[in-house]
Amino acid sequence: MDRERLQQTIDRYIAASFTVNRRLSAMIRDVLPDGITAEQSATLRYLRENGRSTSSELADIFCVGKSSITAIITRLFDKHLIERVPDEKDRRVTYLVLTPEGEQMTRLFDSKLEELLGQYLIHFDNKEAKAFIETYEKLAAVLVHT
Repeated sequence: MDRERLQQTIDRYIAASFTVNRRLSAMIRDVLPDGITAEQSATLRYLRENGRSTSSELADIFCVGKSSITAIITRLFDKHLIERVPDEKDRRVTYLVLTPEGEQMTRLFDSKLEELLGQYLIHFDNKEAKAFIETYEKLAAVLVHT
């Protein structure tokens, strides 16, 4: 890609990303359960998808400091949405797992999110939706592996 085309692509990405992120963030905040932040919800969803994790792993995944992830974990623990489980072999390692309440909350949020996003994704035909998500997943993979 030549320099001019690269700059145009970057400009278009920045403009589209700004609009999508701002609007979706606001809409997602509206469907989050009371007292749950977007970061807490993302943590719960990650734990549901991955089974268990340590706080250090979560800090790496979410690109935040350990003190930030500790605050999120503490709030989720206090709300009985996650529990701390010591490793059977190494008591210095503590895993974080969802409680049944945390599992239920993520399922409820996912159903609301599906309803919310569905009203926008219907504007894409199957081919467009597939191309969009494959491109987005490719960007995610490149970001993770570089």
